[in-house]
Amino acid sequence: MTDEVDLRAAAAEFDRRTAGEVETAAEDERKQVLSQFPLEEWATLPLSRFALGQAAPSGNGPTYCRLMEFGTPNLGSIKGGSAAKHIMYHHNSGEWRVAAPLRGMEPLEAWEELRRQFVRAFEAMAAGDFEAVDDLEVLRFGPTLVTKSLATYFPEYFLPIYAAEHLRKFVTLLGGTTQTDVPAWHTNRRLLELVRSRPEFDGWSRQEVMLFLYERFNPRPQQRTIWKIAPGERGRLWEECHSSGVIRVGWDELGDLGQYQSDTELKQALDAHWPRSSGGSLTLARRLLAFRDLEAGDRILANHGMDEVLATGTVSGSYRFDADHPEYQHVVPVSWDVSHARKLAEPQPGWRSTFAKVQPAFFARLATGPAVLGTESQEPYAGGPVTLPEDVAGVLEALERKGQVILHGPPGTGKTRLALGAALALAGRTDALNSTPDQRMAAQAGMLRDGRIHMVTFHPSYGYEDFVEGFKPDLSATGTGLALALTDGVFHVLCAAASARPDEKFLLIIDEINRGDLPRVFGELVTLLELDKRGLPLALSVSRRIFSVPPNVRIIGTMNTADRSISHLDAAVRRRFAFLPVGPDPDAVSGTVGPLDLAQFFESLNTRIARHLDADHQIGHAYLLRDGEPIATEDDLAAAFHHEVIPLLEDYCLGRADLLHRILGGLVDADTGRPALMSPQDLVSALATEFTSGTQGADA
Repeated sequence: MTDEVDLRAAAAEFDRRTAGEVETAAEDERKQVLSQFPLEEWATLPLSRFALGQAAPSGNGPTYCRLMEFGTPNLGSIKGGSAAKHIMYHHNSGEWRVAAPLRGMEPLEAWEELRRQFVRAFEAMAAGDFEAVDDLEVLRFGPTLVTKSLATYFPEYFLPIYAAEHLRKFVTLLGGTTQTDVPAWHTNRRLLELVRSRPEFDGWSRQEVMLFLYERFNPRPQQRTIWKIAPGERGRLWEECHSSGVIRVGWDELGDLGQYQSDTELKQALDAHWPRSSGGSLTLARRLLAFRDLEAGDRILANHGMDEVLATGTVSGSYRFDADHPEYQHVVPVSWDVSHARKLAEPQPGWRSTFAKVQPAFFARLATGPAVLGTESQEPYAGGPVTLPEDVAGVLEALERKGQVILHGPPGTGKTRLALGAALALAGRTDALNSTPDQRMAAQAGMLRDGRIHMVTFHPSYGYEDFVEGFKPDLSATGTGLALALTDGVFHVLCAAASARPDEKFLLIIDEINRGDLPRVFGELVTLLELDKRGLPLALSVSRRIFSVPPNVRIIGTMNTADRSISHLDAAVRRRFAFLPVGPDPDAVSGTVGPLDLAQFFESLNTRIARHLDADHQIGHAYLLRDGEPIATEDDLAAAFHHEVIPLLEDYCLGRADLLHRILGGLVDADTGRPALMSPQDLVSALATEFTSGTQGADA
């Protein structure tokens, strides 16, 4: 009922006059599509006029897919992500990429089948046979393009909303039920039916409904990464970017980033163009894809060097590849605010490269702080609401969906820290997430004392009697014999407290969860972990007492994949947990030690480990941190390398000197595996030579 009232009130408050210009522009764009691609000409439309990645015949304007993605924003956006949404496109490599049902066909044969299904869909819509469109298999591989196409030619049947996830959320908002196995155009029509059934939308246009839903009930994730992006080397393109309202980055040889479907594919292209990057291009690939997928409303900042903010910005449009520009052809539109420009009291180590993540609290202080950000930036931000970090938000979402989560990854990737961060957010202490290390530690200690958060570490001898209940020696008993008393385990205690306070969330953090014998530890309670079985009574196997797991209990487990992979977990236990990977984060160790780029060394080392061992045995970024900051001195780096990294790798290599040599190269003897002895200063130079030769195009 509250949602119903909120929707009605929001609709009454919405200023429908704001949609006027959008409606006019949308109708003009629709006429452009109908003029250039008349419905009656689709049966003979050539491939050269449809697909991305090729120039349209002279005088014919953009191809259909380019016009629909980039030339008709007011008809509704389908921007972002890769070109795979267009079902077939011409890749920069020269090959045609097609959806699964078209693979094995020649390009023209594939196009004839795709065109036939488009024509069949248009004929079905004209005849009012909406279900027939659902049966066209090839079109299901391009749901956003197809839904926008149908909405453009038959606007009376659709709303200008095309993302399947957004449509499902809006259907739920309006009180409908959703199906996950139907295409986006089917859900779009269901949403339109719900809109037409609501009296508050009487007389509203399609654009008014679309603008209202996105403005008041935006389904996009709110916890978006804030990026620092350098406008050319030493900020040399800043004036051009500022005056043009854009941010530009290089790596032009890659072509349109929209053609890459994954970070792996983009990494392969980076390796082909810059083979001396020593394996450090996976991070760059991910950053370039993040740049491509920036959305309107995302926040960024532009920098000059490591200690100057040129401006903050709000993304105002979607990525495009500007092939006609002489350089820096990857472009995102931005509304810049130069009032936040300032010198920083201290250089930011991670700002040497083009891209770097920015902490939300630091970004918020730019808008409120003095002209020079100095030591006061270490204080927690208290000037407004704190945005949850993406990783914490991801854990909370998984907990709500599944009830329990396992964070898994190599040692030292911050799994326990992330679990405690999620606990802080769950306890309402989001302010502590961006505080100093001492303040965060104090908040975590207070949270554990409160009783809503319990923490335990599993080990091989941990059992049901420790977790649920069991008979243990009664230390208060008198007499000469051994007296046993029924004792509640940590989970039993937590559930009892949660039952007494049903309006609050309770959390159990299980560190090293894979080191315990999970079927033995959980026993019959495995069944009760499922959210739809919370509250069901069950007789415990030891005491026969009736027990249930309250709905307000959540569990976070952590596991090192180097100790045991996920596949080794008991299947019944595994089904009841969501699994979130927590991998090595090069951004966390962005900085330099002498000539050594720490982040590039870190990723190059992990690339070798993954190649010669596996990804589960990579090292975490915690090995290269001191007090939460990247190692900054030769002595600290030497200590970490010799006393932590090498012993860990020696253990992984099981005494095989040849394997250790393949990972560390000239830093160990090929025959004995003995580390080369050298001064900390010489070690830094040796690491730079071994791991970071070449360049990734850093241009801070």
